[in-house]
Amino acid sequence: MRAAVEQPIESINDVEVLRGLLLEARAQTESKAQSLAQAEQRIAAQHEREQSFEQEALYLRTWIEKLKLQIAKLKRLKFGRSSEKLDGQIEQLELIVEELEASEAQLPPGRRRQAASDQNSDDPSRSRRALPETLPRETVEHSPGADCPDCGAVLRRIGEDVSEQLEFVPEHFKVIRHVRPRLACRCCERVLQAPAPSRPIERGIAGPGLLAHVLVSKFLDHLPLYRQSAIYARQGVELDRAMMADWVGQCSGLMAPLTEALADYVMAAPKKLHADDTPAPVLQPGRGSTKLGRFWVYVRDDRNAGCTDRPAVLFRYSPDRKGCHPQRHLKDFRGALQADAYGGFTALYEQSEPGQPPRVMEVACWAHARRKFYDLFEATGSPAAREALERIAALYKIEKVVRGRTAEERARARREHASPRLAEFRDWMTATLAQTSAKTPLAEACRYALKRWVALTRYVDDGDLEIDNGAAERALRGVALGRRNYLFLGSDAGAERAAAIYALIGTAKLNGIDPEAYLRHVLERIADHPSNRIDELLPWNVDLPPRSQSQAS
Repeated sequence: MRAAVEQPIESINDVEVLRGLLLEARAQTESKAQSLAQAEQRIAAQHEREQSFEQEALYLRTWIEKLKLQIAKLKRLKFGRSSEKLDGQIEQLELIVEELEASEAQLPPGRRRQAASDQNSDDPSRSRRALPETLPRETVEHSPGADCPDCGAVLRRIGEDVSEQLEFVPEHFKVIRHVRPRLACRCCERVLQAPAPSRPIERGIAGPGLLAHVLVSKFLDHLPLYRQSAIYARQGVELDRAMMADWVGQCSGLMAPLTEALADYVMAAPKKLHADDTPAPVLQPGRGSTKLGRFWVYVRDDRNAGCTDRPAVLFRYSPDRKGCHPQRHLKDFRGALQADAYGGFTALYEQSEPGQPPRVMEVACWAHARRKFYDLFEATGSPAAREALERIAALYKIEKVVRGRTAEERARARREHASPRLAEFRDWMTATLAQTSAKTPLAEACRYALKRWVALTRYVDDGDLEIDNGAAERALRGVALGRRNYLFLGSDAGAERAAAIYALIGTAKLNGIDPEAYLRHVLERIADHPSNRIDELLPWNVDLPPRSQSQAS
């Protein structure tokens, strides 16, 4: 064939030879084209495999980054049970019984067990441990007067009634002997005696100071009642845990009107409220397991904006985290609500009349937005997360300068100094998001902030608002500490009692008042206090010395 090709074209006259050459050239061309196509397919397949490997590697890096982030958050927050566990079922049973007995104490007197009244009765015919003779005693004499109100003659003592009340003062117990002498008139033979002083718990041995101490120890110092019982026993005073549980229940019922007055004050906040929630493990009776209830906190505190209104905190409990609960709590509130991105608040923001602003205006929290960048930086040391933290820190420096100024001054300073930084930060997050895989924690942190940008920046133009929801988060710290000690609450009723007492203690602390002194003051008076003047017992209306610096801290 090669020889035929080398012949001069003019010498080739055979048509069949030319046709053969043409067919051979065409076959060679098709073969080369087919080989080229196969090579291109192999290259494309290789490129596709490389892209798949890159995507898989990116997915694995993102997954590993998320796992590191979750591990870091768990290690840093450790927002659960501590390593020091209670001693098995016996101590758990103590907690359950405490709640049951405290619940029973709130029942009408006729429905309580006879044993409970036996324990609190001053009738000597009923069994109760005698108060130790070694305790110091203070005698308070209640006299009806020196002269007979009928004839004016001098009264003479013909006997007396004595009852003892166990009281607690800082660092030691003492017994107060209430002596009510019976006096008789020599002329008209009339017998007089001063009425018995009222007690917080009818016929109970506990004085208001002791009751206040038990409540503060349980709900502020996080000591369950069975532990308190052991502590008091070391001081020579046998206080049965069941008896103290009864005290807690009766005190909660006694102070219920005061708690509702506090709720009315908090929900009447004219400008804004801070809101948050935290889980509360609660025992499910009969099932031997716990469910996850919820404590909701609402804080009224405008002091950072130079307002003189008294700060207050309200706690509510619900058996679950459905949005209907905060919607019910806030049904009468109008103003700005500073909270996290919990969906249960969304319905509140959407409630408005046609042509009117929403009844509740959403204000987001920069602390929540910052936390996502912080968790990422702690886990991976991401330079981008560090830059975001530095930008947010610049916003907080401005807040430190304007704290305590009037609302107008705060808004003016924020517009001048914070607005430009916020605009730059938004542009930076938008650019970062465009250059980052959508599944990375960095992208998630940026999206969280950008999605809530309007609510996050609403504080700039309103000096009454805050940059974050720190007021509510601080109010929940005590609940978190108590949860570590209790492991769980014994019942829904017990959780509701805890919420009421948390509110009174927390409000006292916000107003710089010693919670124990405040509860003592309330319990000394509330049994005889007119219900239509219950506001007089709110923390800012009582005359108590301020807490010391150590107590305030």
